[in-house]
Amino acid sequence: MRIADKKSIVLLLCLVSIVLMPGCTNWKKKYILLDAENKNFKGLLERSTSEKGQLADRVAQDQATIDELQRQIEKLNKKPEDVTGFGPGYDVAFDPKAGTITVTLPNAILFDSGKADLKKATIAELDHIRSVLSQTYAGRQVDVVGHTDTDPIVKSKWKDNWELSAQRSLTVTRYLIERGMSEKEVRAIGCGESRPVAANKAKNRRVEIVVHMR
Repeated sequence: MRIADKKSIVLLLCLVSIVLMPGCTNWKKKYILLDAENKNFKGLLERSTSEKGQLADRVAQDQATIDELQRQIEKLNKKPEDVTGFGPGYDVAFDPKAGTITVTLPNAILFDSGKADLKKATIAELDHIRSVLSQTYAGRQVDVVGHTDTDPIVKSKWKDNWELSAQRSLTVTRYLIERGMSEKEVRAIGCGESRPVAANKAKNRRVEIVVHMR
């Protein structure tokens, strides 16, 4: 090989070395950057997997809450007499603030005018109420509250409306106790004409069975 050719080869190798040296530096930088990105992706993947598990737990909790709310909505959509267990045909009201359930019985189905003796036709009504109280509300305090209208006592033996309402309340209370309710759980209360609920006098003549839920 000629000396000129050898010089040319040496020169060419030098040029290649010069060209490749910056290239090596760039590839090293790229490797470092790619390695850092890879680690970042791994961290994101691990965090994403953890968050996915937490999200699944949150979804399950939210679904349980939704199901409970749905049950409450379905319950609220029912009539009070269905929810409380007294069944259809009864005037039932629930007062969440007072924590009471009240079954209202008009005096017309319980007593004759000016009387405090139960009508025979009423027995089935009271037996049903007593059964619900004993089975569903055992241990709860129950008030039997008598009410009258504003008409003064004229022909009957009662001194006034207070006495008539109290006696009617006692009649219903004694009936419930005779059929098995505890004397400690039932109270008789007479309110006379002091707590009207309507302008209609007939609606004011009533006996209320009040169950205390608290």
